[in-house]
Amino acid sequence: MRLIFCTRLVDIPDGVTVGIASRIVTVTGPLGTLKNSFKHMSLDIQVVEDGKKVKVDLWFGDRATIAAIRTVCSHISNMIKGVTYGFKYKMRFCYAHFPINVACNSDTVEIRNFLGEKKVRRVKLLEGVKYVRTSDVKDQIELSGIDIAKVSLTCANIQQATQVRNKDIRKFLDGIYVSEKTTDLVDEKEKSQTKK
Repeated sequence: MRLIFCTRLVDIPDGVTVGIASRIVTVTGPLGTLKNSFKHMSLDIQVVEDGKKVKVDLWFGDRATIAAIRTVCSHISNMIKGVTYGFKYKMRFCYAHFPINVACNSDTVEIRNFLGEKKVRRVKLLEGVKYVRTSDVKDQIELSGIDIAKVSLTCANIQQATQVRNKDIRKFLDGIYVSEKTTDLVDEKEKSQTKK
């Protein structure tokens, strides 16, 4: 059964501007600019209430396309969060015997000594993703950026590069795993509170 009309709103905070031109959404904030195309969806996207909200409309939608409205709104709100706070993913190294060595050369993460193997695993950092080796926590790296898709995809690529093959994965738990998902702003608040 088709629903005649379905709509959803996304709030735009102060200091963030959203521009929409033929279903290409551009979000600009204090940390930068993000652009995303929703041309594959038959939706009407517009800025309303003097730039305070983004309105997503769908006419005569079935179940799948109605569900996709919330997905589009989530993408837009993630873009707004990204240009306001930024995203930071923390990854920890897990190993039983052979210590994993991780180094970053310009835009490539190199993983050595995984399960004692001589092979060097290389993972490219996607555009706009920053790599930091945590100084106060052992065996931890931090990947940050304003685009949640690129940050999370880089983390997934690193995790999949250290996938154990041809062994019992219940016993061989070695790898690099995401331990925490946060924003740059939350981290700065925690550091300032611990200094006081």
